[in-house]
Amino acid sequence: MTQSADFPQIEKRALLERLAERDCARTTVVTPNQRLAAAVRRDFNERQVAAGFTVWETADILPLAAFTERLYEHTRYCDLAIRPPILLAPAQEHALWEDIVRSSQAGGALLWAQDAAALAREAWQLAHAWRLMPRLKDYPANDDARAFLDWAWRYEGVTQRNRYCDRARLADVVVANLAHPALRKPATLVVYGFDMLNLQQHEFLGSLAKAGVEILAAGPETRNSDVRRVVFASAKEEIRAVAKWARARLEAEPRARIGVVVPELELSRALVMRIFARVMEPAQGLAGTLPFNLSLGQPLTSYAPVAAAMGLLKFVQGEIAFEQASRLLLSPFIAGAESELAQRARLDVALRKVSAARTSLERLRRVVSRLTADAGGHEVVCPILSQRLADLSRFARENLHGAKRPDEWAKLISALLAAVGFPGERTLDSIEYQALKKFHAAVAGFAALERVTGRMRFREACSRLARLVSDMPFQPQAPEVPIQVLGVLESAGLEFDHLWVTGLTDEVWPMPARPNPFIPVALQRAAAVPEASSAASFEVDARITRGWRAAAFEVVFSHPLREQDRELVPSSFIGGLPECSVEDLVLPEYATLHEMMRRGRGEERVPDARAPALVVPASTSGGTGVFRDQAACPFRAFAVHRLRAEGLAAPASGLDAADRGTLLHAMLAKLWQELKSKARLEAASDADLDSLLAAAAGHALARLRARRPDAMENRFAELERSRLVKLGRAWLDVERARTSFEVAAIEHVRVLSFGGISVNARLDRLDRIAEAGGSGQACNAVIDYKTGSANVGDWLGPRPDDPQLPLYAVSMGEREPVCAVAFARLKAGDMAFKGIAREEGLIPGAMPLAGQRLQAAKGYESWEDLIEGWRIELDTLGKEFASGEAHVAPKRGDDTCRYCELKPLCRISERAPAGGDEATL
Repeated sequence: MTQSADFPQIEKRALLERLAERDCARTTVVTPNQRLAAAVRRDFNERQVAAGFTVWETADILPLAAFTERLYEHTRYCDLAIRPPILLAPAQEHALWEDIVRSSQAGGALLWAQDAAALAREAWQLAHAWRLMPRLKDYPANDDARAFLDWAWRYEGVTQRNRYCDRARLADVVVANLAHPALRKPATLVVYGFDMLNLQQHEFLGSLAKAGVEILAAGPETRNSDVRRVVFASAKEEIRAVAKWARARLEAEPRARIGVVVPELELSRALVMRIFARVMEPAQGLAGTLPFNLSLGQPLTSYAPVAAAMGLLKFVQGEIAFEQASRLLLSPFIAGAESELAQRARLDVALRKVSAARTSLERLRRVVSRLTADAGGHEVVCPILSQRLADLSRFARENLHGAKRPDEWAKLISALLAAVGFPGERTLDSIEYQALKKFHAAVAGFAALERVTGRMRFREACSRLARLVSDMPFQPQAPEVPIQVLGVLESAGLEFDHLWVTGLTDEVWPMPARPNPFIPVALQRAAAVPEASSAASFEVDARITRGWRAAAFEVVFSHPLREQDRELVPSSFIGGLPECSVEDLVLPEYATLHEMMRRGRGEERVPDARAPALVVPASTSGGTGVFRDQAACPFRAFAVHRLRAEGLAAPASGLDAADRGTLLHAMLAKLWQELKSKARLEAASDADLDSLLAAAAGHALARLRARRPDAMENRFAELERSRLVKLGRAWLDVERARTSFEVAAIEHVRVLSFGGISVNARLDRLDRIAEAGGSGQACNAVIDYKTGSANVGDWLGPRPDDPQLPLYAVSMGEREPVCAVAFARLKAGDMAFKGIAREEGLIPGAMPLAGQRLQAAKGYESWEDLIEGWRIELDTLGKEFASGEAHVAPKRGDDTCRYCELKPLCRISERAPAGGDEATL
């Protein structure tokens, strides 16, 4: 390990004066990273403005890696005896490593060859940076090191044969040509902000010095800082305090530079972003006006246009989850998204009712075409979308086959996206535009892989592009802001007016050793590689900590005391600092935007839980569900049956419970249309019943397939047919145990009116049975098939949970007297009737009120009393609905709300006090 102190030092103030007084083209400043280069450039520009200049020559300040690459580019235009090798792009390097790893004997056994290739590439860079390659070849090695040596030998051979160069060896290539008189070199090179230099960098700078370049070292100015340490109960409290502190310092000094360092920022990015955004509102609550910036970029695939493009590429390869297909259909980045916005939303609702959990492009195209054709002029018609899906399907069939070069696939990928009108018709905002530009650069980078890889099929091409894009961090360009939230490495060398370093526990700081697994650890430690040993890492982190302590006039270090149930202790680097309390920092309490809006408008609450009344008599859709929902929660009935609000269906894999129930209902309906009575049931032979059941099951499956063509493949359809026949056989045994009956109606539709509300309802089955006692009189039994829970108690008491059968029983009146209501429980292993009858013996399992064990049944003295009680309850529910009664009043509290999808609409959760981050800052 070497230090920049090995070179003559120059103070920062003198450096800026030197840049101002001399020809900037003669002096170059190099830094460890782009962020520090931008900071030094900004300091120079501010110095020129303060000196009264309006125009000045741009200072040559850039990262050392960029400077090295610039020298390499100059060598390409020098009259050299031997032309310099071709510099590979990072994506080309990785692709070459990946191909070598995959084709090797050791790599063939790896599950994630691309990850091994990335680590091998890092090992290659490390070995050249610290001059380990000559020693590595003769060093005792384990299996991992031997595998790496094999890969490195292959990689070096490929690059030498093809005259390729990578960034790991770029400095060495440049050094070989530094003496050439035509190579443009600065007179002075200032190494700024380097805590340490690796051996390759040190040798590179030494070679520049031998070539006549003056090498100087510089760093941030030393300040007399006010350094304090603060302790917090948790990381959330710590981040919240930092955000308040940053806002308070900004309000006191609008031109201040404020830095916040968060170790492991990649793990807590979402928390930091959320808390800082909430604290900074409302003054800076609008998009694009927040006064802070997070240094850590996000994967390019996390941005909407890029996610849509990659989703489309995945869609044309085969099946994807319906939810992914839904996002594509509703994406604003497909042609017609604006003009068909409402129709596509309705189409998505319709698709959810007929699609499977997974779908393919061709399958979805057929369903969309069928729905569009069936709808005619209906609101789900999306002609632009239908045409684009057809274009995409045709393009895929005609072009996405065979093996092609990466550059050929890149052109086809661009054409494929154009086939769906990507990126859409609306104007992109700044971030979307930048992300899309970066994506196009990624596609161009993928095309450049043709230099290092062979032909591949479309699936592999998409896989490589996806990895390239997901590994590409992206940080949108934004105006300079006063508050910078940084990771550890990004903060090194930067200067602020105020700096807060968070999370400095002994587990995080100093960083633990993290040697590369492909190079023997002992060799890395012998070479003083900083990441290889705790001692070397400690030395580097101590130097960074000293830099933080001098980086601002006010410096605050902090750490949490606990993480869940674990106690934490401060880092040894800050444990000796004087501790101050949070109160000493004088942090204001900031109200949230929601709180300030509430205070500012003088809110007046006017309870209004009544919708406009209906003009009675009134008809409404929803069937008996109107009464069920009004009983469960008046607001639910209003929202569902008057506002037509409903949750989105989630397509199931294969058949869900509702589909299976529908099939069983349809089969039994068809079966009893043929049998008609118990007499015919008993007269039928087993063979006849098997034939009837098979035909009825086939009829039910055909009905389902007409609605959902892709619900079942042939083999699964046969299995479902067998299941239905088996259940049907078992149920007929239950029916045989009954007294004589005739099936009077199947799927009986009639209009039911209560409390001024009329609904169309469908009854599964109406049986005519003879009353007990031999009177010879016939009465009716209303029967509802149930494949789920069947609870007689749902009919009883105030506001009955399931009023469907009571509605039928009451509506039939004296002319069609009902003497029994029953659920037909259709569950394998638990098949039976459950219900209430006027007298015993009418239907097995349908007991008179006196025989019911339910406490709610005790409130009725007779069958007639039960019918009258139902009439009163149903009239009450109907009148409530007609009058507009829409209170948020779930009958059973949380149990009623548990599966309700309307909670965002009724906002019942706002009745409880908020908690966590949403409640306080």
